[in-house]
Amino acid sequence: MTAPGQLALLEPGTTGHPASTTQLRLITWNVQHASPARSRAQVRWLAGQEQADVAVLTEVGAGPGGDALVQALTATGYHGIVAPASGRDYRTVIASRLPGLEPVSSGVGFLAYRAPAARLTLGDHSIGLLGLYVPSRGPRQRRNEDKRAFQDAVARAIGNLVKELGGLVVAAGDLNVVERGHVPHHTVFGDWEYAFYEAFADVGLADAFRALHPNAVEHSWFGRASGYRFDHTFLTTAHRHHLKACSYLHTPREDGISDHSAMSLVINLAAGARQGPRPRSDPAG
Repeated sequence: MTAPGQLALLEPGTTGHPASTTQLRLITWNVQHASPARSRAQVRWLAGQEQADVAVLTEVGAGPGGDALVQALTATGYHGIVAPASGRDYRTVIASRLPGLEPVSSGVGFLAYRAPAARLTLGDHSIGLLGLYVPSRGPRQRRNEDKRAFQDAVARAIGNLVKELGGLVVAAGDLNVVERGHVPHHTVFGDWEYAFYEAFADVGLADAFRALHPNAVEHSWFGRASGYRFDHTFLTTAHRHHLKACSYLHTPREDGISDHSAMSLVINLAAGARQGPRPRSDPAG
């Protein structure tokens, strides 16, 4: 059933890469409220990525740029698109080359268009998806109000959502928070922000990047002086043994089509695929 305020677009299109029938291949990316021209460039980049059977796109504008993004996705093979209406605010869009993307309610009661959820089927596997775009800290007169309220709403909803979706669940997006022990350390973050990151583990969702790269230092966004690992993917802990790859793709940031790096996730769901690569100790950098 389509959740209130969400639009599922089901027009056919073409892309250079057929969707996998045995792997969930997903890219999450903050597209920085792009103009129509830059939105089309972003979709051209996505269309060239073999890992992008499913895309979770954050900071999608509500105006012409966001409309151009959705239209370009439809034209390049994303048969299912969940694009919540957001008024004038930014939103999160979930797009799939796989058939049968079904929007569901995430249960997030505040700024729900930043937290759309969906279900799809890949072979014999039911897959739940949650896209997330946490607000920034906000203007001085309302510092952290929306951010904290949204984080609280997600933390309250996510446990029930994981149970309702069942099976493999993936949550992905720009959380605008970092983990404890982040390198470098940023004094601006409070305990409530670290607690939000840790709320995913509390409901049985593992940080996919950390599962494979426990000691790696990576950043997906850069401020004036240093970097931040703001963009994350999580999967149900019971499915960690299916995890094949998780990495950051820096080319779109370096090429200037967004100020964020993208993040790629591959989960192997082929029959008999029970063990992904073992976590390794990565050198810093």
